[in-house]
Amino acid sequence: MTLENLLIEKKESVAKVMINRPPVNVLSTKVYLELFEAFSQLENDDTVDAVILTSSGDKAFCAGLDVKDVEGKDIKEIFDFLWNVARRTMDKISSFRKPTVCAIFGLTLGGGFELALCCDLKIASKDAQMGFPEINLGIIPGSGGTVRLPRLIGISRAKEILLTGETITAEQALNIGILNKVVEKERLPEEAFSLAKKLASKPKIAYSLIKRSIDTGVEMDISSALNFELNSFVIAYTSEDGREGLRAFVEKRKPEFKGR
Repeated sequence: MTLENLLIEKKESVAKVMINRPPVNVLSTKVYLELFEAFSQLENDDTVDAVILTSSGDKAFCAGLDVKDVEGKDIKEIFDFLWNVARRTMDKISSFRKPTVCAIFGLTLGGGFELALCCDLKIASKDAQMGFPEINLGIIPGSGGTVRLPRLIGISRAKEILLTGETITAEQALNIGILNKVVEKERLPEEAFSLAKKLASKPKIAYSLIKRSIDTGVEMDISSALNFELNSFVIAYTSEDGREGLRAFVEKRKPEFKGR
């Protein structure tokens, strides 16, 4: 697939995926499909150990769904779009085996906010404004907003954001646990790369197992979640990297992880 709405750059072991649909990088069917294709390719690219998701320009990370792209669709058409396009893409990003960092700036609304929530860690510039304005249009988020946000920050705070339709600042998002870090706008690319590079250096098997244990365990009762974690530990422990990490600790040297 030709990527007409994305730019992809690679530096060392980190890939940067940028939505490039000026002026505010709104999401269309084509953008979603290109994101799915890009993340599918990068997941199988052995030269890439971490991915940064961001956008071009300086006005908006993503102002949400291109309403003109979906307005007027009948029930079958909108269900097909949500299930086979938007949901498929969001699931691909949220279950991505490698570390993902979202670098947010400017307007980050609706579907753009949902994209950010799919990433492992989120860093934003001070000018970022996040929110779900869907209620003001008589609709609701349809690609994870009402599901991922409460799991991240709790039901009460999520309801406030979703039911008022108001935006919050980067500092507010940091204080309630949506963001991991807020930086000056000119430092956002550098800080995002530094964070992605740090995650890329971690042993791949252990990283993916921790991510799966968190994402799967949060949906289980505590006993089942503990069992899932235990089984994941055994897999990590018996992996080549697990053996190497423990051996290196005993031998007081830096481990040499191979991703196996």
